[in-house]
Order: sequence, then structure tokens, then C-alpha cells
Amino acid sequence: MNITDFINFSFIDVIDIILVALLLFYLYRLVRGTVAINIFIGIVIIYLIWKLTALLNMDVLSNLLGKFISVGFFALIVVFQQEIRKFLLLLGSTNFTNKRNVVRYFRFLSQTQEESNLNLKILINSCDEMAKTKMGAIIVLQKNNSLDFTLNESNYSKIQLTPQVLESIFFKNSPLHDGAIVIKNNIIIATRVILPVSDKSNIPSRYGLRHRAALGITEKTDALVLVISEQTGKIVYFKNGSFYSIDSLEALKKSITQDLSN
Repeated sequence: MNITDFINFSFIDVIDIILVALLLFYLYRLVRGTVAINIFIGIVIIYLIWKLTALLNMDVLSNLLGKFISVGFFALIVVFQQEIRKFLLLLGSTNFTNKRNVVRYFRFLSQTQEESNLNLKILINSCDEMAKTKMGAIIVLQKNNSLDFTLNESNYSKIQLTPQVLESIFFKNSPLHDGAIVIKNNIIIATRVILPVSDKSNIPSRYGLRHRAALGITEKTDALVLVISEQTGKIVYFKNGSFYSIDSLEALKKSITQDLSN
């Protein structure tokens, strides 16, 4: 392989490079903010070194790295199981084929995210009030992945997020208090939503069905979830298949702001 081979490339080669760049970009977007990002970066570095050794005719190291990459492909399926599931769920979501959403997901030249209109002050204050009265609640904040697979005609809604609205929904005698609510921007788009439950075995025994449901939806999508326990009044924050106990409302606000912007 000669270095001059890179000079003579066709239009198909340009398309090939663009498609590879597009794939790498969206793989990065998918794993950004998770533990998998370090693995992803490591794989890219190993691949680049492999190509460099092949270009410089370093046969021993090139063959060694080549065998590692070929065998490691199957290991990647296990390592990135959660991310692959999210990606396939995104492709299969009912609103992905909508023209507007196709443009949004594949406009890779623009890396800016849509600014969220979520009123965090109302959300945080409402969660604080519900926590004080030990009012159980599960609140899902939708990001990029569609949650249509959890919705149906019976739970669709369009409720503006205003002070006390969350407390009214999750009030024990309210007809809407069972299940989760889904918030997109500043609108409650669904109530009484049944979420997929995680089958992980390492969930603390003190966590109930709401926590398992929160863990389940964050394993499958990039949604953020807040759960308030009826027993303790504690707020637990879920993202990327992990859970975090909240020490302060300011820390919660900072985490949500940061995660919504990613």
C-alpha cells in the first residue's frame, strides 16, 4: 500500500468517508455522557493505530491488532448491549420516519441540541413538596429518543407544567396518580404510563416497582427519570441505566440542566 494511493480517490470514496464520519458521530452522540464513551474512544484509538501500522508495513503489530479487532467485535456486542438497544429502539420508534424527525436526527453538520423549555424551578419545587409529604411519584423527562412505544390513546395528554400540577396528578386519590408521567419540554404529554421494568438483580431491596420502572426506561432510552418514594420521601435520579440519590435540590437542578443539554 503506497501513500500516494490516498491522493487518487473517487466520488464513491468521498461518500464512503462521509458515511463513516456520520456513523462515528452518531455513535459518539449515543454513548456521550456514559461509561461506554471511554471504551468507544479506546476502540477508535486502537483502530487508528492498526491502520497506521498497516500503512507503515509494520506486519507483526498490524496482524496482532487486526486479530484483536476481529475477535473483539463479538465482545463489543456485549459491552455496548444497552447502547445498541437504544439505537435500534430509536430506528424502530413510530415517529422516527416522520420527515421532520429524520432531518433532526441526521442533521449531523449541526451539533447543537434543541434548547429545552422545561421550567426546572416548577419541577424542582414540586418534587420538593411531594418529597416532604411522602407523595409517591415517577416523572420521565423525554430527550431525543421517542417514548411512543410506552404510549397509547388512553394515556395521551397535553397539560402545561404549572405550580402544583404535579402534586395534583400524583395525589393519592387522583385518577391519574397510577403509573408515570412523561414531560417533553414544558408539557406533560402522557399520564398513567406503564414503563418497562428492569430485570437487574443488583437493585437495592429498599427500591420498589417505581424505581425498577425508572431504571428500565433509562436502560432502553436516553430519558431522565425522577422517582419520589412513598415510604421515605427520598428523591432518586435515574439516567443511562444508573441511579443517583439526591443530596440537595441545587445538585438535582444542576444535574438535570447538564443532562438535558447533552
